[in-house]
Amino acid sequence: MRSVEEHQRVVARLIAARPATTAALADALGLVLAADVVAPLSLPVFDNSAMDGYAIRSEDVAGASSDSPVTLPVAEDIPAGRTDALALAPQTAHRIMTGAPLPALATAVIPVESTDAGVDTVAIYASPKPGQHIRRAGEDVVAGTTVLQAGRVVTPAALGLAAALGLAELPVIGRQRVLVISTGAELVMPGTPLRPGQIYESNAVMLAAAVRDAGAEVVETITCDDDVERFRAVLDTYGGRADLIITTGGVSAGAYEVVKDAFGADARTGVEFVKVAMQPGMPQGAGTVNGTAIVTLPGNPVSALVSFEVFIRPALRAAMGLPQPNRPHRRAVLAETITSPAGKRQFRRGVYDHATGTILSYGPPASHHLRWLASANCLVDIAEEVTEVGAGEQVGLWDLHP
Repeated sequence: MRSVEEHQRVVARLIAARPATTAALADALGLVLAADVVAPLSLPVFDNSAMDGYAIRSEDVAGASSDSPVTLPVAEDIPAGRTDALALAPQTAHRIMTGAPLPALATAVIPVESTDAGVDTVAIYASPKPGQHIRRAGEDVVAGTTVLQAGRVVTPAALGLAAALGLAELPVIGRQRVLVISTGAELVMPGTPLRPGQIYESNAVMLAAAVRDAGAEVVETITCDDDVERFRAVLDTYGGRADLIITTGGVSAGAYEVVKDAFGADARTGVEFVKVAMQPGMPQGAGTVNGTAIVTLPGNPVSALVSFEVFIRPALRAAMGLPQPNRPHRRAVLAETITSPAGKRQFRRGVYDHATGTILSYGPPASHHLRWLASANCLVDIAEEVTEVGAGEQVGLWDLHP
Protein backbone atom coordinates (compact mmCIF):
# COMPACT_ATOMS: atom_id res chain seq x y z
CA MET A 1 0.00 0.00 0.00
CA ARG A 2 1.01 3.60 -0.57
CA SER A 3 1.84 5.66 2.51
CA VAL A 4 -0.10 8.77 3.46
CA GLU A 5 2.97 10.91 2.82
CA GLU A 6 3.45 9.45 -0.67
CA HIS A 7 -0.14 10.11 -1.66
CA GLN A 8 0.05 13.64 -0.25
CA ARG A 9 2.97 14.31 -2.57
CA VAL A 10 1.09 12.84 -5.55
CA VAL A 11 -1.92 15.08 -4.96
CA ALA A 12 0.20 18.17 -4.29
CA ARG A 13 1.98 17.75 -7.63
CA LEU A 14 -1.36 17.67 -9.44
CA ILE A 15 -2.75 20.92 -8.02
CA ALA A 16 -0.85 23.80 -9.62
CA ALA A 17 -1.19 27.51 -8.92
CA ARG A 18 -3.29 29.48 -11.36
CA PRO A 19 -1.67 32.38 -13.25
CA ALA A 20 -1.74 35.75 -11.51
CA THR A 21 -4.81 37.80 -12.34
CA THR A 22 -6.65 40.89 -11.17
CA ALA A 23 -9.75 40.84 -9.00
CA ALA A 24 -12.25 43.56 -8.26
CA LEU A 25 -12.07 44.68 -4.66
CA ALA A 26 -15.39 43.00 -3.89
CA ASP A 27 -13.93 39.65 -4.99
CA ALA A 28 -10.41 39.93 -3.55
CA LEU A 29 -11.04 39.27 0.14
CA GLY A 30 -9.06 36.26 1.36
CA LEU A 31 -6.93 35.98 -1.78
CA VAL A 32 -3.15 36.37 -1.84
CA LEU A 33 -1.53 39.33 -3.55
CA ALA A 34 0.47 38.30 -6.62
CA ALA A 35 2.46 41.54 -6.76
CA ASP A 36 3.32 44.54 -4.61
CA VAL A 37 0.75 47.33 -4.51
CA VAL A 38 2.28 50.80 -4.96
CA ALA A 39 0.34 53.89 -3.92
CA PRO A 40 -0.67 55.96 -6.97
CA LEU A 41 -1.36 58.99 -4.76
CA SER A 42 -0.73 60.28 -1.28
CA LEU A 43 -3.04 59.94 1.71
CA PRO A 44 -4.40 62.31 2.74
CA VAL A 45 -4.61 63.67 -0.79
CA PHE A 46 -4.71 67.25 0.53
CA ASP A 47 -4.28 69.09 3.83
CA ASN A 48 -7.56 68.73 5.70
CA SER A 49 -9.19 69.36 9.03
CA ALA A 50 -9.01 66.72 11.75
CA MET A 51 -11.90 68.35 13.65
CA ASP A 52 -15.17 70.14 13.20
CA GLY A 53 -14.23 73.74 13.96
CA TYR A 54 -12.69 76.84 12.43
CA ALA A 55 -9.65 77.27 10.21
CA ILE A 56 -7.60 80.24 11.42
CA ARG A 57 -4.14 81.79 11.32
CA SER A 58 -2.65 80.98 14.71
CA GLU A 59 -1.07 84.44 15.02
CA ASP A 60 -4.54 86.01 14.71
CA VAL A 61 -5.72 84.33 17.92
CA ALA A 62 -2.51 84.41 19.94
CA GLY A 63 -3.35 84.75 23.62
CA ALA A 64 -7.02 83.87 23.21
CA SER A 65 -8.61 82.27 26.29
CA SER A 66 -11.97 81.76 27.91
CA ASP A 67 -11.36 84.95 29.93
CA SER A 68 -10.08 86.87 26.94
CA PRO A 69 -11.65 85.50 23.73
CA VAL A 70 -10.75 86.70 20.24
CA THR A 71 -13.69 87.34 17.91
CA LEU A 72 -13.26 86.93 14.13
CA PRO A 73 -15.69 87.21 11.22
CA VAL A 74 -16.57 83.88 9.58
CA ALA A 75 -15.82 84.43 5.88
CA GLU A 76 -16.54 80.93 4.48
CA ASP A 77 -18.25 77.65 5.26
CA ILE A 78 -16.20 74.59 4.20
CA PRO A 79 -18.09 71.29 4.38
CA ALA A 80 -16.36 68.02 3.45
CA GLY A 81 -16.46 67.63 -0.32
CA ARG A 82 -16.14 71.32 -1.24
CA THR A 83 -13.88 71.45 -4.30
CA ASP A 84 -13.11 75.11 -5.00
CA ALA A 85 -9.78 76.51 -3.84
CA LEU A 86 -10.02 78.94 -0.94
CA ALA A 87 -7.55 81.20 0.82
CA LEU A 88 -7.92 82.46 4.36
CA ALA A 89 -7.60 86.24 4.68
CA PRO A 90 -5.87 87.65 7.78
CA GLN A 91 -8.10 88.30 10.79
CA THR A 92 -10.87 85.99 9.50
CA ALA A 93 -11.99 82.44 10.15
CA HIS A 94 -13.52 79.73 7.96
CA ARG A 95 -15.98 77.34 9.55
CA ILE A 96 -14.71 73.88 8.56
CA MET A 97 -15.85 70.28 8.97
CA THR A 98 -13.77 67.14 9.60
CA GLY A 99 -12.10 66.00 6.39
CA ALA A 100 -12.74 69.23 4.52
CA PRO A 101 -9.82 70.80 2.60
CA LEU A 102 -7.85 73.35 4.55
CA PRO A 103 -7.86 76.83 2.98
CA ALA A 104 -4.52 78.26 1.89
CA LEU A 105 -2.71 80.35 4.53
CA ALA A 106 -4.59 78.68 7.42
CA THR A 107 -2.16 77.37 10.03
CA ALA A 108 -4.43 75.69 12.59
CA VAL A 109 -7.96 74.49 13.29
CA ILE A 110 -9.82 75.49 16.46
CA PRO A 111 -12.29 72.74 17.56
CA VAL A 112 -15.85 73.96 17.77
CA GLU A 113 -15.80 73.03 21.48
CA SER A 114 -13.26 75.85 22.03
CA THR A 115 -15.55 78.48 20.50
CA ASP A 116 -19.06 79.85 20.81
CA ALA A 117 -19.93 77.98 17.54
CA GLY A 118 -20.86 81.26 15.84
CA VAL A 119 -21.91 81.41 12.19
CA ASP A 120 -21.35 85.06 11.19
CA THR A 121 -18.70 85.75 13.80
CA VAL A 122 -16.95 83.33 16.14
CA ALA A 123 -15.54 83.89 19.62
CA ILE A 124 -12.40 81.80 20.08
CA TYR A 125 -11.43 80.69 23.62
CA ALA A 126 -8.07 79.02 22.97
CA SER A 127 -4.76 79.77 21.33
CA PRO A 128 -3.67 76.83 19.11
CA LYS A 129 -0.16 75.97 18.07
CA PRO A 130 0.64 76.09 14.35
CA GLY A 131 -0.41 72.82 12.70
CA GLN A 132 -2.85 71.86 15.44
CA HIS A 133 -5.74 69.63 14.25
CA ILE A 134 -4.48 69.57 10.65
CA ARG A 135 -3.96 66.35 8.71
CA ARG A 136 -1.15 67.00 6.24
CA ALA A 137 -1.12 65.61 2.71
CA GLY A 138 0.96 62.40 2.60
CA GLU A 139 0.95 62.05 6.37
CA ASP A 140 -0.36 58.46 6.06
CA VAL A 141 0.90 57.37 2.64
CA VAL A 142 3.33 59.02 0.23
CA ALA A 143 2.68 58.41 -3.46
CA GLY A 144 5.06 55.78 -4.86
CA THR A 145 5.32 53.86 -1.57
CA THR A 146 4.75 50.09 -1.51
CA VAL A 147 1.76 49.79 0.79
CA LEU A 148 0.84 46.09 0.38
CA GLN A 149 3.40 43.39 -0.31
CA ALA A 150 3.09 40.37 -2.59
CA GLY A 151 2.26 37.21 -0.68
CA ARG A 152 0.01 38.78 1.96
CA VAL A 153 -3.62 37.82 2.30
CA VAL A 154 -6.11 40.52 1.34
CA THR A 155 -7.96 41.58 4.50
CA PRO A 156 -10.83 44.06 5.02
CA ALA A 157 -8.28 46.68 6.08
CA ALA A 158 -6.22 46.07 2.94
CA LEU A 159 -9.36 46.51 0.84
CA GLY A 160 -10.12 49.76 2.63
CA LEU A 161 -6.62 51.05 1.88
CA ALA A 162 -6.85 50.03 -1.78
CA ALA A 163 -10.19 51.80 -2.14
CA ALA A 164 -8.84 54.93 -0.42
CA LEU A 165 -6.03 54.96 -2.99
CA GLY A 166 -8.54 54.83 -5.83
CA LEU A 167 -7.71 51.26 -6.87
CA ALA A 168 -10.63 49.33 -8.36
CA GLU A 169 -8.84 45.95 -8.48
CA LEU A 170 -5.85 44.13 -7.03
CA PRO A 171 -3.27 41.69 -8.48
CA VAL A 172 -3.98 38.29 -6.91
CA ILE A 173 -3.42 34.57 -7.17
CA GLY A 174 -6.79 33.27 -8.37
CA ARG A 175 -8.92 30.87 -6.40
CA GLN A 176 -8.67 27.23 -7.37
CA ARG A 177 -11.85 26.24 -9.25
CA VAL A 178 -13.17 22.89 -8.08
CA LEU A 179 -15.84 20.59 -9.52
CA VAL A 180 -17.38 18.22 -6.95
CA ILE A 181 -19.07 15.02 -8.17
CA SER A 182 -20.80 12.61 -5.81
CA THR A 183 -21.60 9.21 -7.32
CA GLY A 184 -24.07 6.48 -6.44
CA ALA A 185 -27.41 5.20 -7.75
CA GLU A 186 -28.74 5.17 -4.19
CA LEU A 187 -28.39 8.94 -3.74
CA VAL A 188 -31.32 11.36 -3.71
CA MET A 189 -31.36 15.05 -2.85
CA PRO A 190 -32.45 16.18 0.61
CA GLY A 191 -36.11 17.14 0.61
CA THR A 192 -37.06 14.24 -1.67
CA PRO A 193 -39.01 11.32 -0.13
CA LEU A 194 -36.81 8.26 0.30
CA ARG A 195 -37.69 4.98 -1.37
CA PRO A 196 -36.41 1.63 -0.08
CA GLY A 197 -32.66 1.35 -0.59
CA GLN A 198 -32.11 5.09 -1.08
CA ILE A 199 -30.13 7.54 1.07
CA TYR A 200 -29.79 11.27 1.06
CA GLU A 201 -26.80 12.74 -0.74
CA SER A 202 -24.46 14.41 1.77
CA ASN A 203 -20.92 14.11 0.40
CA ALA A 204 -21.24 16.73 -2.33
CA VAL A 205 -22.72 19.26 0.11
CA MET A 206 -20.03 18.49 2.67
CA LEU A 207 -17.08 18.54 0.25
CA ALA A 208 -18.26 21.70 -1.51
CA ALA A 209 -18.37 23.41 1.90
CA ALA A 210 -14.88 22.09 2.67
CA VAL A 211 -13.60 23.48 -0.64
CA ARG A 212 -14.98 26.92 0.14
CA ASP A 213 -13.66 26.75 3.69
CA ALA A 214 -10.21 26.07 2.23
CA GLY A 215 -10.49 29.31 0.23
CA ALA A 216 -11.25 27.80 -3.19
CA GLU A 217 -14.26 28.21 -5.49
CA VAL A 218 -16.85 25.53 -6.30
CA VAL A 219 -17.76 25.73 -9.99
CA GLU A 220 -20.47 23.08 -9.75
CA THR A 221 -21.78 20.38 -7.42
CA ILE A 222 -23.09 17.31 -9.28
CA THR A 223 -24.72 14.07 -8.18
CA CYS A 224 -24.38 11.22 -10.68
CA ASP A 225 -25.70 7.66 -10.65
CA ASP A 226 -23.65 4.57 -11.48
CA ASP A 227 -23.98 4.86 -15.26
CA VAL A 228 -20.50 5.18 -16.80
CA GLU A 229 -21.64 7.12 -19.88
CA ARG A 230 -23.57 9.63 -17.80
CA PHE A 231 -20.55 10.06 -15.54
CA ARG A 232 -18.32 10.70 -18.55
CA ALA A 233 -20.86 13.19 -19.90
CA VAL A 234 -20.66 15.13 -16.62
CA LEU A 235 -16.87 15.28 -16.94
CA ASP A 236 -17.10 16.48 -20.54
CA THR A 237 -19.69 19.11 -19.68
CA TYR A 238 -18.17 20.59 -16.56
CA GLY A 239 -14.55 19.42 -16.33
CA GLY A 240 -13.11 22.14 -18.56
CA ARG A 241 -14.35 24.81 -16.17
CA ALA A 242 -12.33 23.45 -13.23
CA ASP A 243 -8.71 23.32 -12.11
CA LEU A 244 -9.51 20.28 -9.96
CA ILE A 245 -12.21 17.62 -10.04
CA ILE A 246 -13.09 15.83 -6.79
CA THR A 247 -15.20 12.69 -6.99
CA THR A 248 -16.54 10.68 -4.11
CA GLY A 249 -17.66 7.05 -4.29
CA GLY A 250 -17.15 4.46 -6.98
CA VAL A 251 -13.51 3.65 -6.18
CA SER A 252 -13.71 0.42 -4.15
CA ALA A 253 -13.15 -3.15 -5.27
CA GLY A 254 -16.76 -4.24 -5.86
CA ALA A 255 -19.10 -4.07 -8.82
CA TYR A 256 -20.79 -0.85 -9.99
CA GLU A 257 -17.73 1.24 -9.15
CA VAL A 258 -18.53 3.93 -11.70
CA VAL A 259 -15.41 6.07 -11.22
CA LYS A 260 -12.98 3.16 -11.58
CA ASP A 261 -15.01 1.74 -14.48
CA ALA A 262 -15.06 5.04 -16.36
CA PHE A 263 -11.39 5.81 -16.00
CA GLY A 264 -10.16 2.29 -16.40
CA ALA A 265 -11.69 2.08 -19.86
CA ASP A 266 -11.02 5.66 -21.00
CA ALA A 267 -7.74 6.28 -22.80
CA ARG A 268 -8.05 10.05 -22.24
CA THR A 269 -7.34 9.68 -18.54
CA GLY A 270 -4.26 9.05 -16.51
CA VAL A 271 -5.89 8.18 -13.21
CA GLU A 272 -4.16 5.78 -10.85
CA PHE A 273 -6.19 3.94 -8.22
CA VAL A 274 -4.31 2.88 -5.12
CA LYS A 275 -4.73 1.70 -1.57
CA VAL A 276 -3.33 4.11 1.03
CA ALA A 277 -2.23 2.79 4.41
CA MET A 278 -4.74 4.80 6.42
CA GLN A 279 -8.03 4.45 8.24
CA PRO A 280 -10.50 5.71 7.22
CA GLY A 281 -9.97 6.36 3.49
CA MET A 282 -7.92 3.46 2.14
CA PRO A 283 -9.19 3.45 -1.50
CA GLN A 284 -7.90 6.55 -3.30
CA GLY A 285 -7.21 7.71 -6.83
CA ALA A 286 -5.46 10.64 -8.47
CA GLY A 287 -4.40 11.76 -11.92
CA THR A 288 -5.72 13.85 -14.81
CA VAL A 289 -8.65 13.73 -17.18
CA ASN A 290 -8.51 15.83 -20.36
CA GLY A 291 -5.65 17.76 -18.75
CA THR A 292 -7.57 18.57 -15.56
CA ALA A 293 -6.38 17.30 -12.18
CA ILE A 294 -8.70 14.82 -10.51
CA VAL A 295 -8.68 13.27 -7.05
CA THR A 296 -11.09 10.40 -6.40
CA LEU A 297 -12.20 9.87 -2.81
CA PRO A 298 -14.06 6.97 -1.18
CA GLY A 299 -17.81 7.25 -0.71
CA ASN A 300 -18.29 6.78 3.02
CA PRO A 301 -18.80 10.30 4.38
CA VAL A 302 -16.15 10.23 7.11
CA SER A 303 -13.64 8.70 4.70
CA ALA A 304 -14.42 11.40 2.15
CA LEU A 305 -13.99 14.35 4.51
CA VAL A 306 -10.93 12.94 6.29
CA SER A 307 -9.36 12.26 2.88
CA PHE A 308 -10.08 15.85 1.86
CA GLU A 309 -8.40 17.13 5.03
CA VAL A 310 -5.36 14.91 4.62
CA PHE A 311 -4.74 15.20 0.86
CA ILE A 312 -6.67 18.02 -0.81
CA ARG A 313 -7.05 20.91 1.61
CA PRO A 314 -3.33 21.53 2.16
CA ALA A 315 -2.57 21.20 -1.56
CA LEU A 316 -5.36 23.63 -2.50
CA ARG A 317 -4.23 26.25 -0.01
CA ALA A 318 -0.58 25.89 -1.00
CA ALA A 319 -1.49 26.37 -4.67
CA MET A 320 -3.30 29.59 -3.77
CA GLY A 321 -0.33 30.85 -1.76
CA LEU A 322 -2.35 30.93 1.44
CA PRO A 323 -0.43 30.87 4.73
CA GLN A 324 -0.44 27.79 6.93
CA PRO A 325 -1.83 25.35 4.36
CA ASN A 326 -1.78 22.56 6.94
CA ARG A 327 -4.05 22.36 9.94
CA PRO A 328 -2.17 23.12 13.17
CA HIS A 329 -0.51 19.94 14.45
CA ARG A 330 -0.38 19.64 18.22
CA ARG A 331 0.42 17.13 20.97
CA ALA A 332 -2.06 16.38 23.72
CA VAL A 333 -2.51 13.98 26.62
CA LEU A 334 -4.95 11.19 25.81
CA ALA A 335 -7.74 10.78 28.36
CA GLU A 336 -8.43 7.11 27.49
CA THR A 337 -6.75 4.10 25.94
CA ILE A 338 -7.39 3.62 22.21
CA THR A 339 -6.29 1.00 19.71
CA SER A 340 -5.35 1.28 16.05
CA PRO A 341 -4.92 -1.29 13.26
CA ALA A 342 -1.37 -2.40 12.56
CA GLY A 343 0.13 -1.02 9.36
CA LYS A 344 -2.38 1.82 8.93
CA ARG A 345 -2.17 5.45 9.96
CA GLN A 346 -5.40 6.10 11.78
CA PHE A 347 -7.26 9.40 11.92
CA ARG A 348 -9.85 9.24 14.68
CA ARG A 349 -12.37 11.88 15.60
CA GLY A 350 -11.51 13.65 18.83
CA VAL A 351 -12.43 16.44 21.20
CA TYR A 352 -9.43 18.54 22.22
CA ASP A 353 -9.59 20.71 25.32
CA HIS A 354 -7.39 23.73 24.57
CA ALA A 355 -7.38 24.82 28.21
CA THR A 356 -6.10 21.55 29.70
CA GLY A 357 -4.19 20.16 26.69
CA THR A 358 -6.07 16.86 26.91
CA ILE A 359 -7.88 14.95 24.20
CA LEU A 360 -10.71 12.44 24.19
CA SER A 361 -11.42 10.06 21.34
CA TYR A 362 -14.91 10.76 20.08
CA GLY A 363 -17.20 8.10 18.66
CA PRO A 364 -16.49 4.83 16.88
CA PRO A 365 -13.68 4.72 14.28
CA ALA A 366 -15.87 3.35 11.46
CA SER A 367 -16.20 5.56 8.38
CA HIS A 368 -19.99 5.86 8.33
CA HIS A 369 -20.33 7.53 11.74
CA LEU A 370 -20.74 11.09 10.47
CA ARG A 371 -22.49 12.35 13.60
CA TRP A 372 -19.30 12.14 15.63
CA LEU A 373 -17.20 13.94 13.02
CA ALA A 374 -19.73 16.79 12.96
CA SER A 375 -19.14 17.38 16.68
CA ALA A 376 -15.38 16.71 16.77
CA ASN A 377 -12.85 19.55 16.81
CA CYS A 378 -9.76 17.55 15.86
CA LEU A 379 -8.41 14.40 14.26
CA VAL A 380 -6.30 12.12 16.42
CA ASP A 381 -3.27 11.12 14.32
CA ILE A 382 -1.92 7.66 15.21
CA ALA A 383 1.15 6.46 13.33
CA GLU A 384 0.86 3.26 11.29
CA GLU A 385 3.33 1.36 13.48
CA VAL A 386 1.34 2.11 16.67
CA THR A 387 -1.42 -0.29 17.70
CA GLU A 388 -2.31 1.16 21.10
CA VAL A 389 -1.99 4.49 22.90
CA GLY A 390 -2.63 4.39 26.63
CA ALA A 391 -4.48 6.86 28.80
CA GLY A 392 -2.09 9.55 30.01
CA GLU A 393 0.21 9.20 27.00
CA GLN A 394 0.75 11.96 24.46
CA VAL A 395 -0.74 11.69 20.98
CA GLY A 396 -0.64 13.84 17.87
CA LEU A 397 -3.68 15.70 16.60
CA TRP A 398 -4.81 17.93 13.75
CA ASP A 399 -6.66 20.91 15.18
CA LEU A 400 -9.72 21.49 12.98
CA HIS A 401 -10.96 24.54 14.86
CA PRO A 402 -7.93 26.45 16.19
